[in-house]
Amino acid sequence: MNYKLLFPTYRNRYLFIKNCLRKYEGNGFTNALNLGTGEGDYDPMIALSCKKLTSCDINENDIAFASKLNEGLKNTEYRVENALDLTFGQSSFDMLVSVDVMEHVGEPEKMTSEIGRILNKGGLAFITFPQIHFPWTYDPINRILSFFTKKKISQGAYAFGHEYLVDGDQFKSWAEKYGMEIVKEQNLSGYLVALLEIYWTGIIQSIFKENSTNLSSEKEKTIKLRPSIKEPFLVHFTDLIIGIDKLLFGWMKHSVGKGFIVRKK
Repeated sequence: MNYKLLFPTYRNRYLFIKNCLRKYEGNGFTNALNLGTGEGDYDPMIALSCKKLTSCDINENDIAFASKLNEGLKNTEYRVENALDLTFGQSSFDMLVSVDVMEHVGEPEKMTSEIGRILNKGGLAFITFPQIHFPWTYDPINRILSFFTKKKISQGAYAFGHEYLVDGDQFKSWAEKYGMEIVKEQNLSGYLVALLEIYWTGIIQSIFKENSTNLSSEKEKTIKLRPSIKEPFLVHFTDLIIGIDKLLFGWMKHSVGKGFIVRKK
């Protein structure tokens, strides 16, 4: 089963993309790109919303796993690509999905420029990333450290191989700079979800997740977890937690992540 769907932060990102695809499915997307597919667990959902899906990642091991996991997707092609130097031509895609990739690439503005370059005029991008204005209940240690130093511990908001976090306002300025407009901005996971995932999720991932740092060079784990396509039954409990969190804290500035819909002008 796809055990990751039981984690509220992951499930929140998944539902954001699912709702985006559902809302715009009438657009009749021809060519779509999943930029940073990871283990390929979003691809079956994205493939249903387009005629052709290209799914790429810089991690060769993840691409190999995703290709095998989704070998039944006849309209999907897998490629190894660098998000900062994509080999696709200008205006190649009318839809793009990128889930929590920008915080790994080193130059998020350059990645934004690449997205603007490869999108068709009127093309849509559905993008998520962990944001710098995270709730203190998610990572009190790094929140306190931020008042005194630029150094961070590699847990909490800076676990999962996160070198840095993205400022939502800065992303909006980059999108505008590279010819895109913001259609929608949404907070993903507030104080309750943050508290429920405080530190332990990063620790568990670093121990068991095969691609916990999103690098092909990562040392192979003795005990490792990889997702399947199947949705676990207990995901309904996760959805209940997300609903309560959104009701109580959805209006606040701070959130673990951000979701954006952008359109190429």
